[in-house]
Amino acid sequence: MLTVRLVRGDIAAYSADAIVNAANSSLLGGGGVDGAIHSAGGPEIMAECRRLREERFPKGLPSGQAVATTAGRLPAQWVIHTVGPVYSPQDDRSDVLASSYRESLRVADDLGARSVAFPAISAGAFSWPIESAARTALETVVQADTQVTEVTFVLYDQAAYRAFQRQAQRLGVTVE
Repeated sequence: MLTVRLVRGDIAAYSADAIVNAANSSLLGGGGVDGAIHSAGGPEIMAECRRLREERFPKGLPSGQAVATTAGRLPAQWVIHTVGPVYSPQDDRSDVLASSYRESLRVADDLGARSVAFPAISAGAFSWPIESAARTALETVVQADTQVTEVTFVLYDQAAYRAFQRQAQRLGVTVE
């Protein structure tokens, strides 16, 4: 049985088996969630990301895919990096956004992680409207075939937190 939680806060400070990084395709840091995770996690995360770029993803991690590294100094065992799509009002990319969540959970299963913390993927620098981002995140997570037992959405601001609350209520998703 999957437990879904909503928390307002900093994902880089959240304790879970795995935390998900809303990464850019380079895997080499950036702003927002990505920058916070790399900064708080320390050089170990960057070293593994560089190795992943050299060995597996020379052109970068494609949108909708996910890969794991150590969590360095973060209060987690692993960081699962996923690249969400950039929002486009002309092109429906919600399937790629959903894939970011599904692939992150697949990687979590491969690692044996049972608790996973997600940010609102693509809702920051990639400009995805927060209501749509919340709906896709919640629908995808509750429908996923996963061994993860606890998913927490760690939302940076009150607007995102409220959007996830509204969408959970609309979808009939029980949140703790």
